Amino acid sequence: MTGDHQTLALLLFSVFIAVTLGITTWVSRNRHGSAEEFYAGGRLFSPMENGFAIAGDYMSAASFLGISGLIALFGYDGMLYSVGFLVAWLVVLLLVAELVRNCGRFTLADVIAARMAERPVRIAAGTSSVTVSVLYLVAQMVGAGSLVALLLGGTSEAARSWTVIGVGALMVIYVSLGGMRATTWIQIVKAVLLMAGTIALTVLVLVRFHGDFDHLLSTAAERSGHGRDFLAPGLRYGGDWTARLDFISLGIALVLGTAGLPHILSRFYTVPTARAARRSVVWSIGLIGSFYLMTIVLGFGAAAIIGPDAVRASNTAGNTAVPLLALDLGGGAGSTGGTVLFAIVAAVAFATILAVVAGITLASSASVAHDLYASLRRRNTHAKQYSEVTVARLAAAGIGAAAIGLGLLARDLNVAFLVGLAFAVAASANLPVLLYSLFWRNFTTRGAVWAVYGGLVPAVLLVVLSPVVSGSPDALFPGVDFHVFPLQNPGVVSIPLGFLAGWIGTVTSAEPPDQARHAETEVRALTGAGAV
Repeated sequence: MTGDHQTLALLLFSVFIAVTLGITTWVSRNRHGSAEEFYAGGRLFSPMENGFAIAGDYMSAASFLGISGLIALFGYDGMLYSVGFLVAWLVVLLLVAELVRNCGRFTLADVIAARMAERPVRIAAGTSSVTVSVLYLVAQMVGAGSLVALLLGGTSEAARSWTVIGVGALMVIYVSLGGMRATTWIQIVKAVLLMAGTIALTVLVLVRFHGDFDHLLSTAAERSGHGRDFLAPGLRYGGDWTARLDFISLGIALVLGTAGLPHILSRFYTVPTARAARRSVVWSIGLIGSFYLMTIVLGFGAAAIIGPDAVRASNTAGNTAVPLLALDLGGGAGSTGGTVLFAIVAAVAFATILAVVAGITLASSASVAHDLYASLRRRNTHAKQYSEVTVARLAAAGIGAAAIGLGLLARDLNVAFLVGLAFAVAASANLPVLLYSLFWRNFTTRGAVWAVYGGLVPAVLLVVLSPVVSGSPDALFPGVDFHVFPLQNPGVVSIPLGFLAGWIGTVTSAEPPDQARHAETEVRALTGAGAV
C-alpha cells in the first residue's frame, strides 16, 4: 500500500474518532448519572433511531469484512453466514423483542429474575452475558487488526497489536463517559456510513459486470479454481460427516444466537414502549436484510475481480477482501480513485468496529454491575444506583483488557467464524433460559440456573477441545494438539444440552414454581402493564 493510502485512510480514521469522541463528550455533559440514563439512555429513542442503532450494533466487522471474505474464498458455503444472520431476526421479532421490553429493565437477567429467586439467577445470567460479550469483542479486535495491518503493508504485527490496544482503549472511553446515549448515536452514525459505503461498492461491482449477476457468478467460479463447485454447497462444509455436521451446527447457532446476544437484548430497553421495541426491530430487519444481500454481491465480486488467491495472500482468513475490492474498483493501486475508495472503505470498516465494540462493552459492563455486583448487595436505594454505574465503568476497563488480550491471540482467525462461536454460546446459555422464563409456567429457579450453566459450560468446553484451539494449522495454538471434539462450532451439541439441563433442573426441583409471580410476569409480558 502506498503512502497516499495510509495518509488518507488514517486521516478519515482520525475524523471519525474525533466526531465520536465529540458526541461522547457532549452527551457526558448532558446526563444526570442515573442507572437508567447510563444503561438505557433514558428510554428516549424513537423506533427509527433505535432501529438504525440496532443495525449499527449488529452489522459488525464479521459482516462487512468476514462474511464477504468467506464468500470470496468458499463461494456458496460462505453465504450461510449472510442467510443465518438475517433469518435470526425473525426469531427476535416473533418471540423476544416485545416480551423482553415489557419484562425487563436493563439486562437479560431482569427478565428471568422477575419470577425467580433473584441472586442465583442474576449471577448465572451475568456470567453468561459477559462470556458471550468477550467472545464477540474478540472478533471485532481481530477485524481491526487485520484492517490496519493491510493499510500499513500487510505484515506489520506491531501495528496490528497496537491497533487492537487502541480500539480497546477507545471503547472503554465511549462507554465510561457517554453510556448508552453516546453509544446509540455512534451506532446510528456508523449504520448510515456503512450502508452508504456498501451501496456504493455494490453498485460499482454490478456496473463492472454491466448489471449481469450471472456473469459475475460465472467469473467468480472461473477465477476460484474450483469451477462450478464454487457455486454449490460443500466447498468448505462438504466431504466427510464432520464437515457436514459442522455446517448444521453453524446454521443452528446463527439462527438461534441473535435472540440471546446481550448487546442486542439491551437495545430493546432504550425505547419507551414494547410497541416501539417491535417497530424498531422492523426497521432493523429492513436495513440488515438489505445489507446482507449486498455482502453476497461484494463477496462474489471480490472472487471475480480480485481472485481468491490474492485475497488469501493478503489475509489467510479473507478479512481484507472488501478493502482490496474497493482498491481495484476505484482504479487500482496507485490511482487517485483507488486510494480514495480504499481509504473510505477502510475508515467505514474501522467505524463499524468502534461502534460495535462500544455496544458490546456497555452490555457486558451492565451485566457485571447490574447483575453480578448488585446481586451481592442490597439495591433499591438511589445511592446504590450511582455506585452501580461506577462499577459498570470500572467493569468496562476490565472487559476491554480481556478482549485486547484474546484479540491479540486470535488475530489469524476469520472474524465471521469467531462471531459464529459467540452465537453458539449465546444460543446455548441465554436462549433456553429466556424462552423457558417467558413461556413455561412451571419453570423454577433451579431450572433457570441449570439451563444457563448447562449450555454455557459445554459450549465453552467444546470450543476449547475443538480444532479451533489446537490440532489444526489455523488453530489458536497450532503447535499442540489436545482436541477431542471434531466440530469447530459446538452449537449442535451445546444448544440442546442447555434446553435439556433447564428441563431436568425444573422437573427435579424441590421447590414448587411461584405461580403468582409467573402470572404477574405473563400479564406484564403480553400487555405491558407494570412495565418500567
